[in-house]
Amino acid sequence: MIQIPGIIDPHVHVREPGATHKEDWDSATAAALAGGVTMLLAMPNTRPPVTDADTLQLALDSASARARCDYAQFLGAGADNAASAAPLAGRVAGLKMYLDQTYGPLRLDELHTWMEHFTHWPETAPIAVHAEGRTLAAVILVAMLHDHPLHVCHVATQEEILLIRAAKEKGFPITCEVTPHHLFLSTEDLPRLPGGRGEVRPRLARPQDVQALWDNLDVIDCFATDHAPHTLAEKYGPNPPPGFPGLETALPLYLTALAGGRLTLDDIITRCYTNPRRIFGLPEQPQTWVEIDPAARGEIRAADGYTRCAWTPFEGFPVQGKITRVVLRGQEVFKNGQVLAQPGTGRDIRSRSYLSQ
Repeated sequence: MIQIPGIIDPHVHVREPGATHKEDWDSATAAALAGGVTMLLAMPNTRPPVTDADTLQLALDSASARARCDYAQFLGAGADNAASAAPLAGRVAGLKMYLDQTYGPLRLDELHTWMEHFTHWPETAPIAVHAEGRTLAAVILVAMLHDHPLHVCHVATQEEILLIRAAKEKGFPITCEVTPHHLFLSTEDLPRLPGGRGEVRPRLARPQDVQALWDNLDVIDCFATDHAPHTLAEKYGPNPPPGFPGLETALPLYLTALAGGRLTLDDIITRCYTNPRRIFGLPEQPQTWVEIDPAARGEIRAADGYTRCAWTPFEGFPVQGKITRVVLRGQEVFKNGQVLAQPGTGRDIRSRSYLSQ
């Protein structure tokens, strides 16, 4: 057995409020603990979206009542909340800006709106962006003009990772994350994902893009699931929404890459713990760890999981490395396939009570 720190997932769609038939704080955080995730950062494109003090409180109240692991909530950048959002920076994980096609109503199309958010948002508070291709190049320029660090979500293509490499080599404070589905799936997997099960944003990329991510692993700061659950009924509907579940499958995939020599244990810890803490200014979770049996073999099966959407694009994938036990703040919260933590025992890591412990 080996022990690693509790995993931090900086990109999770909990779906509460507004779409709890897909997921809620209870089911999402149960899935998180089953996947070795002891802290998650929740995205704001809910219904209603989290864009002001009232909707933030709505999300935090739901999390306080139902979350089983620790958490923080992102605030969404809207068309008219640049000035009013800034005072909330200390209560949230960061500001999320949606600049390309995504799920929900928060896409920002006007360049002047981007600039207003960079002007008002505190320099020490994180800004994370969904930006692809040319949009990524544009927002890097805007961030540089405002001298504000930038975190790029779910990088998927060769041109994007090379652009980020170039920005880093110029000394710009840019960081990025990559998802398991962009590391382990490609367009070649689409034939086995019928209906809308292959729909995700950014889209699955070509095999050469996947290889480019592995070839530029040193540029990738974080692994993040972009857990974005939708039901199978929705995925097979006439307008399937984009998104994959990922909280429970990510660490087994990383451990399989470890067994195959593609990742080291330090690679995993750095991108799933050390760097997320640094980038988002996250507190330490005392007495928190994940116990793993690195020799255990099995396969990914959605039927064994806790996520409410009840499917996975990795169904049947062989994996090596099993999560046997998770301890959060000294309490055993997962053991041998069973989530033991109760709803409401997770804590808001941006709250004063957490920071003063």
